[in-house]
Amino acid sequence: MIRFVRGRLAAREDDAAVVDVGGVGMLLRVSATTLRALPAAGADVMLHAHLVVREDALDLYGFASAAERALFEAFTGVSGVGPRLALALCGLDEPDALRVAVARGDAARLQKASGVGKRTAERVVLELRDRVGAVNGAARAAGPIPAGDAAASAQEGLLGLGFRPEEVDQALAGAPEGLSPEDLLRHALARLRRG
Repeated sequence: MIRFVRGRLAAREDDAAVVDVGGVGMLLRVSATTLRALPAAGADVMLHAHLVVREDALDLYGFASAAERALFEAFTGVSGVGPRLALALCGLDEPDALRVAVARGDAARLQKASGVGKRTAERVVLELRDRVGAVNGAARAAGPIPAGDAAASAQEGLLGLGFRPEEVDQALAGAPEGLSPEDLLRHALARLRRG
């Protein structure tokens, strides 16, 4: 199995990247999230990969992070979700934010992915809610936090991801006013990644 591809980014397409690996152009299907993270054509790139073998094709999927690949693999394990739908789901947001949405049972958020209807989104939540490990059991039992309390929602999500309370407080301090819980979570995760 191919687990990563490293080379020069030869081209970016609407839903794919072509990576020059030793003179061979490898086409990797990518999510919108990974597409945004790709460097300019000509730069060196490394994509985590997942190979899908079908009777009539070999399709290679690429991801900016191992976390996104793991989420893709979890999505494809859900009945009725193939690689294309899984890629569309991965393109909704960063992996950590998607894990929080699944753990909270936010099927409406998943329906925003192209081709994902209400039943499919609910099946993803049902099958993966306890497996994605985004938030702790107490947070799941309590259910979703009202949208008006973005800071509390983001704080709960970050604590559930395993960050220490002092790290969470620092990451959320000074955040712009009026952000949605998802945007606040993205803001905090970006600060945490920078250290």
